[in-house]
Amino acid sequence: MVRHAEPGTAQWVESGGGPLVAVPETVLAFWTGADGEEAASDYDRACEVDGAVGLLPVGDTTALVLGDEPAATAYLPEHGTLVRWLAADSEADLLAGVGEALDTADWEPEVEWRVPGPVVLFDAAWPGAHSTGTDHLRLDLPAGRYAVRAAQARPGAETWLSLVQLRPLP
Repeated sequence: MVRHAEPGTAQWVESGGGPLVAVPETVLAFWTGADGEEAASDYDRACEVDGAVGLLPVGDTTALVLGDEPAATAYLPEHGTLVRWLAADSEADLLAGVGEALDTADWEPEVEWRVPGPVVLFDAAWPGAHSTGTDHLRLDLPAGRYAVRAAQARPGAETWLSLVQLRPLP
């Protein structure tokens, strides 16, 4: 797989060209990726998500699909935000623009996501049972409800990123 993000401060995950999916660890075995036996695999369902984010049923919960762009993605827990690298000269430039991007973003409507605990973010084409053997990120989210919102931002002339913010709900 070609890596577009350079090694540095953040841990980045990329897909082979399709969407990324965040699946709760408790139901990883139920995500079949592109290997599904039904007419539409889980990967096919993920590819049908229209927009920056969407939810798909998996087992007794839901997975969060990051649609729109197959971009390198990092999780910044201090912001509760997945940052997607669309364009930047360096990781430092991209990360330096996150604060301004969060403050000035034109957010899309929120969706509510209930998670039973930590989730694994990986290429939606992979079966969940094999996700931790591939390019992946583990997000140590406490169980609960989250407001998920997405936006694209240009905090600099050469810096363009997508944000997916996960805000805990009471």
